[in-house]
Amino acid sequence: MHYDEVLAMKSLKRSALCLMLGLSFSLALSAQAQTIGYNIRTGDVWVDTRLGEINDYGRRYPQPFVDEISGYYGAPRSYVEELLQRRRWAPGDVYYACALAHSLGVPCQNVVREYDRNPGQGWGAVAKRMGIKPGSPAFHALKRGAVTTYDRWGYPIRVDQSVHVNWADHGPGKGHGKSKGPDHRSYDSGHPSSQGHGKGKSHKGGESHGGGKGHGKDKGHGNGNGNGNGNGKDKGNGKGNGKGH
Repeated sequence: MHYDEVLAMKSLKRSALCLMLGLSFSLALSAQAQTIGYNIRTGDVWVDTRLGEINDYGRRYPQPFVDEISGYYGAPRSYVEELLQRRRWAPGDVYYACALAHSLGVPCQNVVREYDRNPGQGWGAVAKRMGIKPGSPAFHALKRGAVTTYDRWGYPIRVDQSVHVNWADHGPGKGHGKSKGPDHRSYDSGHPSSQGHGKGKSHKGGESHGGGKGHGKDKGHGNGNGNGNGNGKDKGNGKGNGKGH
């Protein structure tokens, strides 16, 4: 092999090595941006911890994460995907922006624009500028929102509970989430919705409660599961499990 050919081969190898190193470095930076490349400074340690974990969840399980933000925090799915994919926002940022927006009753885009004005100041400054300060009722509503999100993701927690969640061990299919779809309840109410237990109503009596006994004087036309035998003046055609009085 001629000397010139040897030099050419060495030069080619060096170029290939530089290309591989550059690609590896770019991938490392991208991964870092998705995990620690955003500013977690809300002014509350518990919230900061949750945002770090939510960021990890979104990185590991992007589709369930997008489902959560679009289904429960009112952000358009296409916008959430744009923030994550085109703008390369970290999942923790996307969550907090849309959670702030939800608590204020404004579009997620409004909070994103506010953050973009001074991204280096962190989320604590953004929340304060928008009227949400640590310790305020609105800030506690944000905490309760994180609690309901964790509950849906199968790892129930309490506000201000000292806990660290490893989503590698408790992700989709590994926990026991309670909700299968958006219930569209405001998470800042602090009160679960009431659920009726009756199987139906009589026309003149009270409600039939599952396997219980009716209390109306006249048995109506309930929609329960057994054969009701009212003892009032008129015999009813209810289908409750018990006997009316």
